[in-house]
Amino acid sequence: MIQIDNLLENIEYGDKKPAIKIIVDNDFTKEIRIVFRKGQEMKEHKTSFPIVVEIVRGLINFGVEGKPHNLKEGSIITLDPSILHDLIAQEDSIVRLTLHKSDQVSRVMNVIKE
Repeated sequence: MIQIDNLLENIEYGDKKPAIKIIVDNDFTKEIRIVFRKGQEMKEHKTSFPIVVEIVRGLINFGVEGKPHNLKEGSIITLDPSILHDLIAQEDSIVRLTLHKSDQVSRVMNVIKE
């Protein structure tokens, strides 16, 4: 099976909250695109599985246990499970989130609803 998608096409911003789109969900991984308008955020949260976050476009203030990290386009950060983190867009941004196969996309959706 082949699946082709593009992180930079068909971008839709959320009015008040980041917009989430599942890009890949297969037997190996879950890849999620999160689109932020400047000032939008994902409040502090944690996961039960490791994650990888890549800044595809823009600038994100990525807080890890209260310590801010300004991540620019091309930056990648990995986190082990149970580490508190938050994201605040310093400009319009596109983020790629790689989830462990056992993780749930609904968990990510719930973070932006808070």
